[in-house]
Amino acid sequence: MEYQNIFDSHAHYDDERFDEDRHELLPRLFDSGVRFVMNAASSMESCVTSIALADRYPQLYCAVGVHPDAAYRFTETDCAALAEYAKHDKVLAIGEIGLDYHYDDASPREVQRAVFERQLQLAVELDLPVIVHDREAHQDTLDLLRKYRPRGVLHCYSGSPEMVREVAALGLYLGFTGVVTFKNARKAVEAARLVPDDRLLIETDCPYMAPEPCRGKRCDSSLLVHTGAKLAELRGIMPQELFDLTCRNACELFGLSI
Repeated sequence: MEYQNIFDSHAHYDDERFDEDRHELLPRLFDSGVRFVMNAASSMESCVTSIALADRYPQLYCAVGVHPDAAYRFTETDCAALAEYAKHDKVLAIGEIGLDYHYDDASPREVQRAVFERQLQLAVELDLPVIVHDREAHQDTLDLLRKYRPRGVLHCYSGSPEMVREVAALGLYLGFTGVVTFKNARKAVEAARLVPDDRLLIETDCPYMAPEPCRGKRCDSSLLVHTGAKLAELRGIMPQELFDLTCRNACELFGLSI
């Protein structure tokens, strides 16, 4: 990897797709340009595995939270457990949390909204940023973000170019994945052009969302060179400038020193 200061602001290295080579891959990434990784939990179980992984690697941090797909299992006891997990010094955010209206067999929407709201309350109480999943639920997501005004990021941004202004006005960051390299990603490309410099983050969402020319393969942080090159092109800067900028932004959001 020829670039430095790469901050992968959203990854899932505790995913089973990394089971065979996780502990060979991560040291290699950290030796070749990846400065930090934010590993986002998606369930109560993955909170535990994410913390364990962060304990093992100094440059890997984590967020704890319950994804909307698992909202139907969320209890107040789980919320108390999240508050305890958040005391760990490698836990820097609550996430990934949010709303996903794409699948009919996911948690009911009213359940998703209640669980998202409870976790937003927790983040504000703990003064931690949030990592927000928003899929086909833009208005409900914005309504709750306006209500609670957390610090945080809309990860894998999928809203309209017009919505960029509303999100940035709330002081939130917007994270972009390899989707911006896809040939049919006109909305994401236009949105990425409009994000203010100080609100932009880059991420893999690995093992998902591998960019072109690796689309369909397992994604990892080394592939951010492709996503970063595309974002830099869209914004008229050099890739290293893009990585320096997004590293500063992620460190600001998560309270890390460069």
